[in-house]
Amino acid sequence: MNLLLDTHILLWALTDDPRLDERARKLILDEKNEIYYSILSLWEIELKRLAHPDAMTITAKELAEYCAQAGYMRLPLQEQHIFALENLRRKPDAPVHKDPFDRLLICQACTEGMAFITHDALISGYDEKCILTV
Repeated sequence: MNLLLDTHILLWALTDDPRLDERARKLILDEKNEIYYSILSLWEIELKRLAHPDAMTITAKELAEYCAQAGYMRLPLQEQHIFALENLRRKPDAPVHKDPFDRLLICQACTEGMAFITHDALISGYDEKCILTV
């Protein structure tokens, strides 16, 4: 199975953070699964680091290097990922979710036939089969 990691899951997996859910850990460590990170996660990390260098100490370049060392595959942003935003829908009773990075990550995963691994409860409000909330 191809897995696209949400940015926080990516950071937790690379640092062996105890916040990483055991189910997510097993999926990531399963050799049958291909692990992907999005170019969007690099962009998100760098923007957060520039805005709050004390809170986000890793650079996008360092993150990319750690992903390469871990054997994670990079998923570039394609036109079809952006076009998929038009069809992204939330469940009628779901709370508002405005994070543009999350929305594009979901579209990338769905478009590419990947499972999107996240811990963000707001993301489960999207009516998309590709989302796996852990």
